[in-house]
Amino acid sequence: MEPWLGDKEARAVADVLASGLLSQGPKVREFEARFSASQEVRHAVATSSSTTALHLALIVAGIGPGDDVVVPSLAFIATANAVTYIGARPVFCDVDPATGTVTAATVRAALTLDTRAVIVVDQAGVPVDLDPVRELCDRHEITVIEDAGCAVGSEYKGRPVGSGADISVWSFHQDNVLTTGEGGMLTTHRADWAARARSLRGHSLNVPAADRRGSRIAAPEVYVEVGFDYQMTDLQATVGIVQLGRLGEIVARRREIAAKYEAGLSGLAGLRFVTDPPYGTANFQSFWVEVLPDFAIDREELLARLADAGISARRGAMAAHRQPAYRWRETGNAGLQNTERLTDRTLVLPIFHGLDNVGLNRVMNSVRAAAGVRR
Repeated sequence: MEPWLGDKEARAVADVLASGLLSQGPKVREFEARFSASQEVRHAVATSSSTTALHLALIVAGIGPGDDVVVPSLAFIATANAVTYIGARPVFCDVDPATGTVTAATVRAALTLDTRAVIVVDQAGVPVDLDPVRELCDRHEITVIEDAGCAVGSEYKGRPVGSGADISVWSFHQDNVLTTGEGGMLTTHRADWAARARSLRGHSLNVPAADRRGSRIAAPEVYVEVGFDYQMTDLQATVGIVQLGRLGEIVARRREIAAKYEAGLSGLAGLRFVTDPPYGTANFQSFWVEVLPDFAIDREELLARLADAGISARRGAMAAHRQPAYRWRETGNAGLQNTERLTDRTLVLPIFHGLDNVGLNRVMNSVRAAAGVRR
């Protein structure tokens, strides 16, 4: 992955530098307003990362010690970590073998008597089938949190992902489709949750620091509860504003590259590619391939062959329940066979805006050579 950044972002950053207002301020507010409009949700709260956004999401949703939170093991470790931060217990569930996302059935298998929330993840930008999960959770009064960290630009049933959850979080890390270098966002339709998240991200100061700077004599500082330093800077936000303006073009280019990969490699036996699910469209934050047993070599050998050819590929999504930090793992009654299969068999091929046909053909020819097929 290489971020698509250019002169527009550079000029926007230069303007913020010249203004002297570098920390959280007017550009953050503008980014929040533009992002909430683009995602069709009422409120957006910018944060320092998607992990901090998820931490705040759990807090404002009232999740805490003694509560269980169902999370997919097939996700970056930060999803389970945020649950652990608040003293709750992550309960790992399995995923659909085709999409890599949770289903109502895999969530149901992991529910416990203490389940208060379910975190669904749009794995690598593939949208989760949210409606059946919402129906299950609403029946049991369970909060649904969507970790859409990788999914800006993806759609579910014709609408932006994240708009149907109780609360959603987003990542703007440089490996994602829309980047601010680092940074995150929390979105929700609930004004009270958004207001508390805004307060908590800035140490719960009664008047935001940006407003205090504009006062002739600043009001006395009052900290209404124990908060955090989870704020985004105006330098990051101004990059995000430019990136958001070209999001459609970025996603279209990634989908074009994914289509070329699928067309160019579909004749090889033993490879299965990530595709759009029937209920939505992916932004192809990653293009992952499952290396099946009937492929000429296994996943690890294919990674080695690609590395020898100077091509940077990597293993697919991790399984959090296998990590030493979660060796005590809890899964309810859920099995994790699909998670383990995808973790052991998938790899991610290069995909970024500047990947031209020469580079794309080089990758595909290397995969064909590894399969023993002439180009």
